[in-house]
Amino acid sequence: MADYYSLLGVSKSATPDEIKRAYRKLALEWHPDRNKSEGASEKFKEINKAYEVLGDPKKKDMYDQYGEAAFKPGVAGGGYPGGGQQGGQWGPFSYTYTTNGGGGGSPFEGVDFGGFSDPFEIFESFFGGGFGRSQRKQKEIYRIKIDFIEAVRGVEKTVEINGKKHTIKIPAGVDEGNRIRFDEFDILISVSPHPRIKREGQDILLDCEISFSQATLGDVVEVETIDGPLKLKVPSGTQPDALIRLGGKGVPSVHGRGRGDQYIHFKVKIPTHLTSRQKELLKEFDEESKKKRGWI
Repeated sequence: MADYYSLLGVSKSATPDEIKRAYRKLALEWHPDRNKSEGASEKFKEINKAYEVLGDPKKKDMYDQYGEAAFKPGVAGGGYPGGGQQGGQWGPFSYTYTTNGGGGGSPFEGVDFGGFSDPFEIFESFFGGGFGRSQRKQKEIYRIKIDFIEAVRGVEKTVEINGKKHTIKIPAGVDEGNRIRFDEFDILISVSPHPRIKREGQDILLDCEISFSQATLGDVVEVETIDGPLKLKVPSGTQPDALIRLGGKGVPSVHGRGRGDQYIHFKVKIPTHLTSRQKELLKEFDEESKKKRGWI
């Protein structure tokens, strides 16, 4: 398929009005109800694909950066090629975490990444109907709810639509609001949140509570990952809110380009009720610490 700019006959610096004018002229020229030449229908579809992307500022930005790879047919939304961290500031011993709400995530948030719309629907929304196509049946959209692990690992579901059973293959890495397109209908994904794991794009965050002594002396703890339990070493002297990165343990990209990371956020639990012996030991510890400071 030709470059989208070449298809519309415009340059990369074309204004939105220039893109609209180019699309209007070509869409009318190649509409199958007007143009009966061989290949007119396919040409019409390509023109509409090009306009669907270049006519939307966010999709145009994606296309300029990643080309057609950003719009693989079959899977939609939730990330962008290359994926990775979004929002918060990550580091091995600092902790700032933001959710995906409030527009603070991906610059392509809300963009449909999956396939393309019906070319006649694009045409009719632009021209306001006509050419005998305004009564075309719109594709139905069905919502399916899956849990967090099914979303990040991928899953197959059997659904019944209009009395007919369909096997729906949901790829690993989908997220809330993603859409999977089929010939007859679209499936809109809804994901139940995980009780302990938070997701930020392809990265995930898990709070891990450790005791004061574990943080001070170090230990080995078992943490949850999307691949199953994992033994993790807690370094001696771990500070409250320290963050450890587990590279490649995050969510797979729906485009098949690797995985994000998992971050373990250590929350040090300070005891509120101490026995007399524990208090004595802490006092001894404090006295010993004061002696060491005095030697410096």
